[in-house]
Amino acid sequence: MALIEASHLRKQFAATVAVADLSLTVASGRIYGLVGSDGAGKTTTLRLLVGALRPDAGSVSICGFPLDDQGEQARSRIGYLSQRFSLYEDLTVLENIRFFAEVRGLTRQEWLPRCLELLDFVGLKAFQSRRAGQLSGGMKQKLGLASALVSMPQVLLLDEPTTGVDPVTRQDFWQLLIRIIDRQELAVVLTTPYMDEASRCHRIGFMQHGRLLVEGSPDELRRKLDDRILEVRGGLVMDLRKRMQRLASVEDLRAFGDHIHLRVKPGKAGAVCARLAQDARSAISVRIVQPSLEDVFIYLSERSADPRQESHA
Repeated sequence: MALIEASHLRKQFAATVAVADLSLTVASGRIYGLVGSDGAGKTTTLRLLVGALRPDAGSVSICGFPLDDQGEQARSRIGYLSQRFSLYEDLTVLENIRFFAEVRGLTRQEWLPRCLELLDFVGLKAFQSRRAGQLSGGMKQKLGLASALVSMPQVLLLDEPTTGVDPVTRQDFWQLLIRIIDRQELAVVLTTPYMDEASRCHRIGFMQHGRLLVEGSPDELRRKLDDRILEVRGGLVMDLRKRMQRLASVEDLRAFGDHIHLRVKPGKAGAVCARLAQDARSAISVRIVQPSLEDVFIYLSERSADPRQESHA
């Protein structure tokens, strides 16, 4: 069952179209990742989905309730975690989650066991008396997640939930999120700048300049560049870059640490490999590799123009 349905959303600020003709559907138990660079329109999209912004065109339905006609019913089904920590730093962990529970109308008999269960679930029960302002970045994100879940929503909207935290905390947060989805069968939309996080989503939408360039599962998106990505290793990266740039069949090259990814024209991978193998001056290794989501995003970004500046605004 589709719990989130957005159809042809558009939002414009002055001459800038922040979201342009965006549609998406998310079913129960699924994670939809919106990926894009800063300014792509990801946060505006979430704000349209939660009803914090009214679209200039298009519609949103949450659990069957249209936002424009039945906004209160729709929003009561949503848990929302904003990009910036927005809880009350002078209140304790338990006081914060209690506040959000009571705002949603839960009685003490309802919220107290629910809050304690959630704090235990996210690993904050031992810190329930600590002021929120004294928590680490990762603990703040967990408190924000617990507060978003206290009303037992069917839809969870997360705006870059792991930005600014260390890799271990990011991993812990994702393990927690997966456990929550398995337990509650939520529909989740999250934004992220991290491609390793995007690969965990059931479906990904690549955004640029307010538009959804393409969407699909991680495997579907990677298949767009099948047999077109070569990994080159050996020698100095800068020397390799200069030599690869002279090959006519190479569309793009990017350094990834001590190696390079080449994107070649369709059907040219074998010829490029053979050409490099014949180069007796070098001791390099070349092989065709599975495209990464970074490769796909770079490819899609290059193919997209910037349509957001509109003279008729």
